[in-house]
Amino acid sequence: MGTFIGIEYNVWWFLVFGAVISGYAILDGFDLGAGALHLFLKKEQSRRIALNAIGPVWDGNEVWLVIGGGVLFAGFPVAYAAIFSAFYIPFMIFLMGIIFRGVAIEFRSKEPGVLWRKTWDVVYCVSSVVIALSLGLMLGNVAYGIPLNAEKEFAGSGYSFFNPFSIMVAVTTLALFMMHGAIYLTMKTENRLYTKLHLLANSFTVFFVLSFVITTFYTLLYIPHLSDYFKSHPAWFIIPLLMVLAIANIPRQIKAGKYRYAFISSATTIALLLIMVAIEVFPYLLYSTGDPQNSITVHNASSSGKTMKILLIIALIGTPLVGVYTAFVFWTFKGKVQLDETSY
Repeated sequence: MGTFIGIEYNVWWFLVFGAVISGYAILDGFDLGAGALHLFLKKEQSRRIALNAIGPVWDGNEVWLVIGGGVLFAGFPVAYAAIFSAFYIPFMIFLMGIIFRGVAIEFRSKEPGVLWRKTWDVVYCVSSVVIALSLGLMLGNVAYGIPLNAEKEFAGSGYSFFNPFSIMVAVTTLALFMMHGAIYLTMKTENRLYTKLHLLANSFTVFFVLSFVITTFYTLLYIPHLSDYFKSHPAWFIIPLLMVLAIANIPRQIKAGKYRYAFISSATTIALLLIMVAIEVFPYLLYSTGDPQNSITVHNASSSGKTMKILLIIALIGTPLVGVYTAFVFWTFKGKVQLDETSY
């Protein structure tokens, strides 16, 4: 396996995968959160404004998920096969959520009927919640580990991924996205809807903090191996410290009405949480709970050195281009949402 500036290609590919997943969680996280809180908005105009706040960007945000799947398939095919077979049920539920969310966004305003719009509002909200919970459930199982046999294949039951830790991670993910989405919508709205979302942002911040604290205590008490690296490498304590400071800054900025800084803090929280997970699990891509010898790592699951070198070059060119496109879209549609004849 070759190296690039002293780091092995498979480690670089692990970092690229982590960066892409972080980008997806930050970007699609706020529009998933906006969907999850959609039914808290009672008025038709409020719901239309909320939909148009994410309208120009929601489908582009999902590009990061496609890139993440491509990175995993190309760089770590063994892990790709194991993950998609192990998480078959939550992944299929996740895909159904993705499909119905897109259909709900596009179909909702095609007819003026009240029942028609309310039905798609419910579909939009429920599918957003389902997607967030599915993502959290899969993340929790990746962090906790799953049973694998000697052939690196999933050896558990169809429901073994429903464990207390993963369920708590799923709820925490939903709470984080709802807070993130409420903050984003507050940036994009004004007048009475702004006031409503200000209250929701505060409420979902409390929801997230409580979920995060409970999950953290459970992890420290019952899954101590997830904090072993930080205990043995005290210098890395800076990561959880920065994360706590970012979380603490969110209600401070909300109270001050500085929602752009609150959004930056919530995005930073998402990134630092995923960095912590990456540090805790590395070099494992999937830890085998039954026999650690069966675990899938960045070393035994990677493609050939030549393949990874070529792929890394492509990724280093393509990923920044997607980032530039994303930044351009956000810049183009910056400012408060105004409804017109082309709105949802």
